[in-house]
Parts: sequence; C-alpha cells; structure tokens
Amino acid sequence: MQACFDIRSHEKFAILRVMKRSSGFTVIELVIVAAFLAFAAVLFFIQKNDLQVAARDTERKTAINAIYYDLEEVYYAQHKYYPETITKDTLTAIDPALLTDPNGVAIGTSGSDYRYDATDCTDNHCQSYTLRSHLENEADYIKTSRH
Repeated sequence: MQACFDIRSHEKFAILRVMKRSSGFTVIELVIVAAFLAFAAVLFFIQKNDLQVAARDTERKTAINAIYYDLEEVYYAQHKYYPETITKDTLTAIDPALLTDPNGVAIGTSGSDYRYDATDCTDNHCQSYTLRSHLENEADYIKTSRH
C-alpha cells in the first residue's frame, strides 16, 4: 500500500508541475508577441503613408484633368485661344480650390506642384500650352493643348 501511495503522490506532483508551468506566459512567448505587434505596427504605418501619397497623387491628377477640361472645352471654345496665365477669374467653370495643390500652393506660384506654361503668346492670346503636375510616386503628369 505504501508503494501505491508513493506512485499516486508522485503523479499528483507531476500534474501540479505541469499545471504550474502552463499557468502563464514565458518570456520568449511575450517577446515573440511584442515583436509581432511591432512588425504589424511598422507595416501599418508604411501602408498608411503609401495610401496617403497615392491619394495626393490622385488629387493632383484630378485637378490637372479639370483644368485641362476647362481650358479646352470652355475657355478655348469661347475665345479661340488660351490664356497666358491661369487664375480663378480665367477659369470660371471649375472649383477655384482645384487651382491649389495639396500643399495649399496656388498654380503659378513658386513651389507649386502645378505648372502652366503657355507658348506662342501675343497680347495674352496663346496658341498652345503645357500643363503639368509633379507627382510623388510617378513621373510628372502632363497634358498639352489640343489645338
């Protein structure tokens, strides 16, 4: 009976030792979880930055397309020439906010992401132009006059 008691008490202690081990996290498990969370956070911020850059580039392309449409379909249709400079008074068919880049700098101002270069001009009557925007992720977005 003594041998039976020793085996049972030995089994109880073995079970208690296993339970004691599995009742918490080891330092290695915590380090692995912390490393995973750090990696996920870095990945999140990289993706967030890429999405913001893409959104700004899309905003620039949209503005250039709107300016281009107004120059071709409205301004040129009425005047049969292009303006030498672009202002909110020149292009009345678009939202004036589109004449400002995502950084808040207006077209024609130093440091603007948008540039309008009129060519073959005489007395503010120009025959052609190049309209461009500097993009962050791609080459410059360029539109040229049709006429």
